Amino acid sequence: MSDPIERLRRKITKEVLWLYILRLLRERPMYAYELKQKIKETFGFEPATVSSYVVLYKLEKDGYVTAEWQEQEMGKPSRKYYKLTGDGERLLEEGIKFMEDILEKLKE
Repeated sequence: MSDPIERLRRKITKEVLWLYILRLLRERPMYAYELKQKIKETFGFEPATVSSYVVLYKLEKDGYVTAEWQEQEMGKPSRKYYKLTGDGERLLEEGIKFMEDILEKLKE
């Protein structure tokens, strides 16, 4: 049996990666690798690269983020920047509210 704290950590990080991504995109548009690095820096865990791309693809498909290719300096490849939509902002607020409600109930 795995450690309960490790399971909890995994559940509230990797399994709700969309929440962390939306939170960071609230600050400014970012490309996928940049988001992965900012998650590590801001939230203290490093999601798998494939997971980040899968979550971003689904968020884009569902209309929570938009994506736009931007040219880089000469000789560097273009990057796909993701930006939060109004629906994404509402989803983020709902997710935060849900987490806050759960934490309040746990503290009672």
